[in-house]
Amino acid sequence: MANVAVIGAQWGDEGKGKVVDWLASRADLVVRFQGGHNAGHTLVVGNETYKLSLLPSGVVRGKIGLIGNGVVLDPQALLDEIDRVTAQGLRVTPENLRIAENTPLILPLHPALDKAREAARGGDRIGTTGRGIGPAYEDKVGRRSIRLCDLAEPQTLSRKLDELLLHHNSLLRGLGAPEFEKQGLLDQLLAWAPKLLPFAEAVWERLDEARQSGKRVLFEGAQAVMLDVDHGTYPYVTSSNTVAGNAAAGAGIGPDAVGMVLGIAKAYATRVGSGPFPTELFDEIGKGLGDRGREFGTVTGRRRRCGWFDACMVRQAVKIGGIQGLALTKLDVLDGLRELKLCTGYRVRGQEMRRLPFAMAAQAAAEPIYEVLEGWSESTRGARSYADLPAAAVKYVRRIEELVEAPVVLLSTSPDRDDTITLRDPFAG
Repeated sequence: MANVAVIGAQWGDEGKGKVVDWLASRADLVVRFQGGHNAGHTLVVGNETYKLSLLPSGVVRGKIGLIGNGVVLDPQALLDEIDRVTAQGLRVTPENLRIAENTPLILPLHPALDKAREAARGGDRIGTTGRGIGPAYEDKVGRRSIRLCDLAEPQTLSRKLDELLLHHNSLLRGLGAPEFEKQGLLDQLLAWAPKLLPFAEAVWERLDEARQSGKRVLFEGAQAVMLDVDHGTYPYVTSSNTVAGNAAAGAGIGPDAVGMVLGIAKAYATRVGSGPFPTELFDEIGKGLGDRGREFGTVTGRRRRCGWFDACMVRQAVKIGGIQGLALTKLDVLDGLRELKLCTGYRVRGQEMRRLPFAMAAQAAAEPIYEVLEGWSESTRGARSYADLPAAAVKYVRRIEELVEAPVVLLSTSPDRDDTITLRDPFAG
């Protein structure tokens, strides 16, 4: 049986939580391979709702969860999240959660710098969560990171903090923000050490053993392709590579072991924060999509911007992300609309394009070219087979498949994990 990598095919918030939960129930291990606690997955299991940011979704299903080296880890955020889910009845211990020992840590100075920079941008804010993700990744590539394994070496911590503070305090001073003292940070790291080190291991070895024994691995991505630091709507992106190609590097396994790449997309489009959004709606239809879809960010709590499904953008995500099949979510939110629109391309300064350009001004100038389809008055909520769907809804899904050049293999019709139309088993390869 194949492994599966799940990535977002739009700007995040596509409903990955439900799909990942469904897949995690059938996997042996679930791996987070990038991002930090700036991403959130909401899992509804019976009468209980779990909001996860760092914990791999498999822990909800009693599976082994792995946090890979491609993640930037805020120790306090992780410990707080463990406390929250423990209060909900889950058990998270070193027996079912392992963290790559080479995972970089987010320290208190990282969100401080993140927020100071965002404030300095004024009206040109990127819309970051202010949780220190970007500065932590900067330290990683700048070879300044304090990693989980360093917590076992107090002398290493002391030396690395000297280098970190030389860099960060200079930046904070220039931005007019308070600077950090070494002793306070060192004390905090030493206090975290006994709580975090029991979870540390060489995750790559566990994954190699899983591969040799034929276990199923689910690679759980955060954010989405159009927020990828290289391929997204830069600079309004996250600070890591969100494409499935990063699952290998961010977990510590060969690229041939990633398996099927499943992209998650909403039946319409949403975005949190700043940045271009060609199909955004500012009318009552857009407001209605937000209300019916309960479009508020799991992490930020901010209302998501809503618009029509951008098939041109998702097609781009399919090609760049290596997506082999789509899970289309929230089809039921479109119930009752008399007509629907699909973006099939853009008009940029008089020129028609079938891709979203990379240049900032060109992205901002992109105007959608729409194809209009008939809506449906019947309810799709709770449908569990194509036979339960109105003909117009089936036609809508089929047209999306044609435009994005990828099959819809899962179709979600409510937040309930059982309200899913399965057209192909992703673990079957």
